[in-house]
Amino acid sequence: MIGDKKVLFSGMQATGSLTLGNYLGALKNWVALSEEYECFYSVVDLHSITVRQDPAELRKKARNLLMLYIAAGIDPEKNCLYYQSHASAHCELAWILDCFTYMGELNRMTQFKDKSAKHADNINAGLFTYPVLMAADILLYQADVVPVGKDQLQHLELTRDIANRFNSIYGDVFTIPEPYLGKAGAKIMSLQDPSKKMSKSDENPNASIYLTDDKDTIIRKFKRAVTDSDSAIRYDVENKPGVSNLIEIYGAVTNKSFEEVEKEFEGKGYGDFKLAVGEAVADILEPLHVRFAELSADKAYIDKIIKENGEKADYYSKKTLRKVQKKVGFPERIR
Repeated sequence: MIGDKKVLFSGMQATGSLTLGNYLGALKNWVALSEEYECFYSVVDLHSITVRQDPAELRKKARNLLMLYIAAGIDPEKNCLYYQSHASAHCELAWILDCFTYMGELNRMTQFKDKSAKHADNINAGLFTYPVLMAADILLYQADVVPVGKDQLQHLELTRDIANRFNSIYGDVFTIPEPYLGKAGAKIMSLQDPSKKMSKSDENPNASIYLTDDKDTIIRKFKRAVTDSDSAIRYDVENKPGVSNLIEIYGAVTNKSFEEVEKEFEGKGYGDFKLAVGEAVADILEPLHVRFAELSADKAYIDKIIKENGEKADYYSKKTLRKVQKKVGFPERIR
């Protein structure tokens, strides 16, 4: 709790490019949350290096991600938007929490198994202990709530287990975070394989709509989207997954129900429908593009946000870290 507000923590990795799925499923919802919560939104660049990164590219993508947070409507004056690597307490607490986490717990993490299969040539210790760093991210800010998708729920459960274990030994040090169960964001699937989520890391460039794609690119990708041999525009995930995905996207950006979308395009072909979806998505992303271009041109403003928000994150994270260090018996610093 900071002031009268509960604390919310979330973050995105500084790799790849944010997709329409990231925007509709998470980023769009984050904007509204700042009215209700004290929000810490991290650019999680420490997590990014479990996979080898080009240093210059990582710095560029981290800055772009922070600017996309702002361009999407998240106010950096009301929310703390910061680089994870700029708050050293993340790493310091992660080591302490490593010592309160069991190997068996980490062995059960499904994401470690998935990522190990994808990066068999680089199965490093960071990949294995990644969930402990995530726990440190959350617990440092005494987060009351954490918005999570199904793929991260297991990590939040581990965070709760670690926090409860620590608290049972040393008292009420950590707030036990709850999953944020607000209005679910749209679940956006790949345009080329609607059986899987739209992803930043998809190797097929036509599978994902990136937030920085221009209008022509967006419309071209939707024209190439997978549908089916049937011509009816009907929401039926099992039998018409491609068309259902397009209906979900169109409904999300126009605030129309599936039934309203079906009625609007009754008797029309896939070509007309795909074009309409592409244009609707391009229209909703246009203000973001304009704002992102403004922010990209204003280096001094972004540098100021990075500095001030980094200092805020450092202040709150170190408050918790000092408390933890004292509890476990580390000597106090002489000031």
